[in-house]
Amino acid sequence: MSFPTSREIAVEPKATTLLYIDVQNYCAKRDGSEFAHHTPEVFQEKLGYFFEEMESRVIPNMQRLQAGCRKAGIEVMYTVIQNLTRDGRDRSLDYKITGFSVPPGSRDAKVIDEIKPGDDEIVLPKTSSNVFHSTNIDYVLRNLGTKYVVISGIVTDQCIDGAVRSACDLGYLVTLITDACATYTKERHDFTLRAIKGYCRQRTTAEFLKEIGVG
Repeated sequence: MSFPTSREIAVEPKATTLLYIDVQNYCAKRDGSEFAHHTPEVFQEKLGYFFEEMESRVIPNMQRLQAGCRKAGIEVMYTVIQNLTRDGRDRSLDYKITGFSVPPGSRDAKVIDEIKPGDDEIVLPKTSSNVFHSTNIDYVLRNLGTKYVVISGIVTDQCIDGAVRSACDLGYLVTLITDACATYTKERHDFTLRAIKGYCRQRTTAEFLKEIGVG
């Protein structure tokens, strides 16, 4: 039986899914409820870099990536932090301890308007950091015929890191779009990219769009 001997393999669009992780109002917008307890001073100190990156670089790249993948016939999928129950009793212990609670149907639970899902694109609610642990995403990806998973979203050193490692372990060829994800400092972002290099290949938005013939 033949199998890939390298991660450095160009994707096949019809066997590829682009996955956006947690790009939602709760945690990807300045007025998201995750940050409601911060004073303006604390917000700027802790999140100033993050939102400057998101607004100037990362979200525009996400938009380019989404448009290019749709044009190339690549499946586009989204996962959002969202309870299955109103009171969040179904959340992971980690989310309960952290205080993450996003009611179903709330504004916080919706993907940001800049990359609003299409009418026939899949949005999966997740109740833990790792989408592969708290959703049926593996089942869905296999039903779609996915071999290649392309990942974008937030935050690089938490939910993105977990998804990359799990997708790799489950047998997908993973591409991480390095300038279409972000975390709270440049140091954390860069460190994570180095740490997970063995689990995925890494491309910029421009490099990936060129690869699929729409750049």
